[in-house]
Amino acid sequence: MSDSSGTHLWLVLMKAHRTIARHAQRSIAAHDIGFSDFTILEVLLHKGPMLVNEIGRRIDLTSGSITTAIDRLEERGLVQRSLDAADRRARRVSLTRAGRALITRIFEKHEANLDLAAHGLTRAERATLIALLKKLGLTAQAKLPGSDDAATVSPERSSGSRVRSE
Repeated sequence: MSDSSGTHLWLVLMKAHRTIARHAQRSIAAHDIGFSDFTILEVLLHKGPMLVNEIGRRIDLTSGSITTAIDRLEERGLVQRSLDAADRRARRVSLTRAGRALITRIFEKHEANLDLAAHGLTRAERATLIALLKKLGLTAQAKLPGSDDAATVSPERSSGSRVRSE
């Protein structure tokens, strides 16, 4: 009989994550770009212009780290900052033409590399796994003390969305 305990689940998830993460890191490093710079460009590609602090929250960077990373990308001509129309104190970040061209090219190769890494599962199995992992993540988040953000999103509602940067 196989072990279906929460501990065994965590161990299997951790090992699978570690392996897939190595594929992702190698894919990104092959393009001579850092992980945080890649994730910023990727979220802007798929979500559009965003406030600096919103990007930081989505990719889990501190206020200081996201500012430094945006500075670096801006110096390279890959992103630009503008005043937010709703709050003139806030800065909205968007891709430049060069930034969009770079991340589009890099992301296509990155996506192909990760598809190859996930080749052990059929597309249908991947879809099922994604739905189950979203459900697990949301229900586990709701069980954390002081957590009310995940409780407002049902696993059923989120399972149909195709969000790359979560």
